[in-house]
Amino acid sequence: MKQYLKHHEWQIIEEGFDPHVNKISESIFSIGNGRMGQRANFEEDYSGETLRGSYVAGVYYPDKTRVGWWKNGYPEYFAKVLNAPNWIGIHISIDNHKLDLAKCKVEDFRRVLDMKVGLLSRSFTATFPDGKRVKVESKRFCSMAQGEIGAIRYALTPLNFSSKTTIGIYVDADVVNMDSNYDEKFWEEVYKEATPGRAVVTAQTKKTFFHVTTGMKYFIQSEGKNVDFERFNIEVREKFAGNVLQLDLQEGKEIVIYKYAAVLSSENHPKDQLVSACDNVLFDASVKGFDKLFEEHARVWTHKWEECDITIDGDVAAQQGIRFNIFQLTQTYTGEDERLNIGPKGFTGEKYGGSTYWDTEAYCLPFYLSTAEEKVARNLLVYRYKHLPKAIENARKLGFKDGAAFYPFVTMNGEECHNEWEITFEEIHRTSAMAYAIRDYINYTGDQTYLSQYGLEVLIGIARFWAQRVNWSTDKNKYVILGVTGPNEYENNVNNNWYTNYLGAWTLRFANDAVEYVKKSDPKRFEEIVRVTNFNDVQETQNWKKISENMYYPHDPNRGVILQQDGFLDKELIAVKDLDPKDRPLNQKWSWDRILRSCFIKQADVLQGIYLFEDDFDLDTIKRNFDFYEPMTVHESSLSPCVHVILASKLGYKEKAYELYLRTARLDLDDYNNDTEDGCHITSMAGTWMSVVKGFGGMKIKDGKLHFSPYTPDQWKSYSFRLEFRGRVLKIKISKSGTETILESGDPLEIVMDGKVISLK
Repeated sequence: MKQYLKHHEWQIIEEGFDPHVNKISESIFSIGNGRMGQRANFEEDYSGETLRGSYVAGVYYPDKTRVGWWKNGYPEYFAKVLNAPNWIGIHISIDNHKLDLAKCKVEDFRRVLDMKVGLLSRSFTATFPDGKRVKVESKRFCSMAQGEIGAIRYALTPLNFSSKTTIGIYVDADVVNMDSNYDEKFWEEVYKEATPGRAVVTAQTKKTFFHVTTGMKYFIQSEGKNVDFERFNIEVREKFAGNVLQLDLQEGKEIVIYKYAAVLSSENHPKDQLVSACDNVLFDASVKGFDKLFEEHARVWTHKWEECDITIDGDVAAQQGIRFNIFQLTQTYTGEDERLNIGPKGFTGEKYGGSTYWDTEAYCLPFYLSTAEEKVARNLLVYRYKHLPKAIENARKLGFKDGAAFYPFVTMNGEECHNEWEITFEEIHRTSAMAYAIRDYINYTGDQTYLSQYGLEVLIGIARFWAQRVNWSTDKNKYVILGVTGPNEYENNVNNNWYTNYLGAWTLRFANDAVEYVKKSDPKRFEEIVRVTNFNDVQETQNWKKISENMYYPHDPNRGVILQQDGFLDKELIAVKDLDPKDRPLNQKWSWDRILRSCFIKQADVLQGIYLFEDDFDLDTIKRNFDFYEPMTVHESSLSPCVHVILASKLGYKEKAYELYLRTARLDLDDYNNDTEDGCHITSMAGTWMSVVKGFGGMKIKDGKLHFSPYTPDQWKSYSFRLEFRGRVLKIKISKSGTETILESGDPLEIVMDGKVISLK
């Protein structure tokens, strides 16, 4: 754990330059706007350790998978969101010495991410090898108001000299991905051009042929007036276009570079119109100028925070943590484009390929359901509906038939592209995360029409998968599910993972209920679905009912606990507290063989199921299982702590809940798992929001009503959150003296607070 960032309610602050944590900071200080994103790389040259990262939503490359290609049904590629052309670059050279913080003496370094307005600022003083000292102050943002614009204000002041300086301002598409095979580059040049004050590069991805046009315009000013250049050159080379100019620096006199960037993709523009569209965006940006663009951008952030802010009084570290998580979620996904989804690292790094995982449905959906207009969450579901043909194709590759749908573990376009066999073939529970998301959406919004419009087709496909994936065990006289991996990925190829069996059986029951609902509520649409899916109503629903009623569930009658899977009790049961701290984290210290033979749990597995289906279990059952499994859980998945916070809160384990809340809220800020340098854990950040609202606030939906059972952690004076629910807006403030609930807008509403019905007007 690294705690080098200052605590502040609205800002992330780094003081002093430490190159050993630079890649961590590049992740944490990342900025984005749902359309594009940028790691907190320096504008100027940096020869130290860095992970360059600029990303464009929806643009990816199908990299040939490196393992398992000989197995039938194995994915042929791993989809990667690519490191896109670099738009931030500003080269500074003074008397042939580059401004490079790896080679200069750095003082007064300060980096600040102002989350309230989405602004990244940086300042420092650098001393060159010849003793010349310069002060630099930079600000930049990716516009939330205009998703194709980035803007930089870069100020340079010579402190003890007057001299000529060379400044290069450019766009560079000659970029690489950290994890590329054999250092392969994924971009090919299509077009480049540089004119005075402007440069444009269009690059094309190999194989997928996405076009991205990146352009820039700039102005240099001193004392509010444009600066005359002594010498000016156009610089154009492969995948690169820019301007190089020379001007005189006067001691103590600041010059300011305003750089405006436009990043456009062929996902949103015709390829033959990209350059002209880019020039139009650049023209508009440069006319408005930095201050006006920032004003518009900040106004959007003000509105966003009104929708989704959580306030915590009395605990600055916790307040900073929750706002950081909400900030990253909000700038990663806006819900404006149903073709887009949420990658585990968002726009902050390359790990996991940047593709879509089941994290979206299991963790992210509740956040967007509660903090944004209904269409945002709906678009996440529609994204999966449109991938249904690919899910059916994925199942067919593995030998399933008759329209069975197997949703991918990792995808960009609906096709499975994960390259670890124990995940790709075995972590089959993920396909029912799509079914649970449909149920979650309907329960929250009351929008039952979603079933007939989209949901039932998906549920039929998923139910067919489960009906074919089970087999009858004559030994157990039950249906079983063999050869799987549950949510706990520190177990592979097990039989009868309880979570998988329970979720599969639930899906079959839910699909049956959905069939009956659509049949009665919209007979015409039901007939259309029967025709499109070739659905045999009576035969298939009867089979689903038989399987769901006769599913096998492993359990231990002596302890009264659910068993994670068959044979779990054959392991040596050791508590995490008894591990040598030098062995943590296990995934970086132990062999995979040793991990698989141990009892240690990466993330909630049985407890994940109990969290999802909490009303199916009495409090004693929840307590026995929590007390048994949590002590063996190492929480080495970012998705783990939040589930445990919610259950611990329900059980009254307030200290445990708070301990794990800080872990999920500050997972990246404090680099708990020693992996933030690869990018922030965006999807698990939604779990931080759930920890507060569903954990401490005790929020859930039951019988169409909002229920709360709140408490205030001992470390806090009070906290508050805002919910959008079925056309209403509620503000909940919880303190040790009681709970205040305000209906800010919408029709009267009944809620249930600590078991009592309250009418709000």
